Amino acid sequence: MGTKFDIREFPACGMTAEESARLASRVNDALRLAPVEAWREISQNILRPEHPWALHRRLFETAFREWDPASGPAPAWTPIDAEIRETNVGRLMAERGFASVAELHDWSVMNRAEFWGAMIERLEMRLAKPSTKLVDISSGVTQPKWLSGAKLNIAESCFQASPDKLAIEYRGEGEQARRITYGELDALVNRVANGLQAAGFRPGDALAIYLPMTIESVAIYLGIIRAGCVAVSIADSLAAEEIAVRLRLSDAKGVFTQVALLRGGKHLPLYAKIVEANGPRAIVISSAGSVASRPGDLDWRSFLSSNEQFETYLADPQEPTNILFSSGTTGEPKAIPWTHITPIKCAVDGYLHQDIHKSDRVAWPTNLGWMMGPWLIYASFVNKATMALYGGAPTGRDFGQFVADAEVTMLGVIPSLVKTWRATGCMHGLDWSRVRRFSSTGECSNAEDMLFLMSLAGYKPVIEYCGGTELGGGYIGSTMAQPNLPAVFSTASFGTELVMVDEAEGEVEAGEVFLVPPAIGMSTKLLHHDHQAVYFVETPLGAKGEVLRRHGDAMERLPGGYYRAQGRVDDTMNLGGIKVSSVEIERVLNTVPGIRETAAVAVSPPGGGPSLLWIFAVLQENCRLEARDLESQLQQAIRTHLNPLFKIAALTAIESLPRAASHKIMRRLLRDRAVATLKQG
Repeated sequence: MGTKFDIREFPACGMTAEESARLASRVNDALRLAPVEAWREISQNILRPEHPWALHRRLFETAFREWDPASGPAPAWTPIDAEIRETNVGRLMAERGFASVAELHDWSVMNRAEFWGAMIERLEMRLAKPSTKLVDISSGVTQPKWLSGAKLNIAESCFQASPDKLAIEYRGEGEQARRITYGELDALVNRVANGLQAAGFRPGDALAIYLPMTIESVAIYLGIIRAGCVAVSIADSLAAEEIAVRLRLSDAKGVFTQVALLRGGKHLPLYAKIVEANGPRAIVISSAGSVASRPGDLDWRSFLSSNEQFETYLADPQEPTNILFSSGTTGEPKAIPWTHITPIKCAVDGYLHQDIHKSDRVAWPTNLGWMMGPWLIYASFVNKATMALYGGAPTGRDFGQFVADAEVTMLGVIPSLVKTWRATGCMHGLDWSRVRRFSSTGECSNAEDMLFLMSLAGYKPVIEYCGGTELGGGYIGSTMAQPNLPAVFSTASFGTELVMVDEAEGEVEAGEVFLVPPAIGMSTKLLHHDHQAVYFVETPLGAKGEVLRRHGDAMERLPGGYYRAQGRVDDTMNLGGIKVSSVEIERVLNTVPGIRETAAVAVSPPGGGPSLLWIFAVLQENCRLEARDLESQLQQAIRTHLNPLFKIAALTAIESLPRAASHKIMRRLLRDRAVATLKQG
């Protein structure tokens, strides 16, 4: 390739002249190799995380200057054969005699019962009574029954590791680290289950969890399930109005919460919001003893039983264990029941895509209100790994230091979090050398942000992962057995088949994603919504006449079998990793004085990455507010009545909203207008 790099372009690298010359010489020696080999040498043996990001970016561009784009985006990490053989996917491929990940995936969807049965056996999922039939589709592929005839409690599959193995390492903001073993956690879960019985709760009762992700909340979650009750997931950032909606939809009989949480140096009230939402009987965690102000509420110490033994409730596999919420296009969130089957999907995805081993320490900033909270529990514990939980805001250096101190080996992120790290430089100089891979979900990734993330750990791959609450995990992802391209997916999820269809209902290389049922993890029921109407009514058939399931994402197929996310095709959006519908936001904004009506759309920034919230507003004739003041009032309405994590990126006042003959708002036209404005700068 010849010499292509001149270190003098980077005078701020902080190196002596001798160090600069030595680095330039090594880089130019590497650049004589083919692009993939050149970048491997540069990224693994020459570049260091403390080098300036501009240098990293330039060397990546230089290494792949002669790369043929017709073969797809350039890989930022490529595994060698020895590395592939050590992955869970690589071992499964070798055992089954498959030469590629594509062959393994083809087998997983052509032989679905065999695949899922093999994974249940491989992960040693605990069944108190074996199934008579792995999948029964006598009621149709949209209503499969998995593990027919079996009896189990999925919480039991979370305690297969040695009792003395570390289960959770937790550190709250400004606190010392706390640790709990699998044996100690098992005992705490039993104390919760006994406490539920003593408090009068019975199997089938729904109990909400409005807590951050801590040792206690994990024990509460598993204790609810072990007792045969149903955990109701409520995000700790929601406003009282949204909490009330979720308590009503789930018919919650009780709620676990705490007085407040410390995040970003601020004490944020939790119990007060439950009271404001007129929630049911609360069990309140507090370091200061009893603080419950309502008759019937209990403090945590009074609730928690001293009995560390409990006879686990054994259930039919189809019984619910967890009610989670996702965006609904009618403005009311979809209440999605997870069953004892759903977590199998979490664990299998973690095993095959994130490549979780029992030696791993897994961190993913999240909470039980979003699907990644329960996912993290099952993906970590069923695979006998250790979970690393940080109780503060993950946006600053203290979180990065926790990742280093806890020796995290698998770090999950949302793209907007990485964008913040890159903008602030807060992770510069930290030792993330133990991180073996990252994983990203919740939003569309930006390639440069993901390359930056890889650089923080000496260029380790980012496993892109996209799915949904109603799937129990991902429908598309990446693996450690394939080249890793920033912001690009390398395979559909194992056991899951997808097709892309355009408006003419023909299969295309870029279009709306539809899934081919059945697969473990796919929902079969919604509370207060018609499941069949939401996912199957008026969907096209596949090329072979297959029933297709609607999902709402748009994808583009790239050369080499890769995929890139293109956002949503419906009226939902992902903001900061949280799915929300346009209608939910508009319902709140339309109550602001001076507003006649609004339309909320999500717009991808130039170059891709996390969606931007763009508001189009029709003002009342008497509105005299300046644009800045109006935007401030709209943002305050979202913060108070919905979620403070949803930030307005732009506000445009228009005379009227475009509507179809059916009077439906044509948000796609508004989205196109916003994109055009962004392109104009």
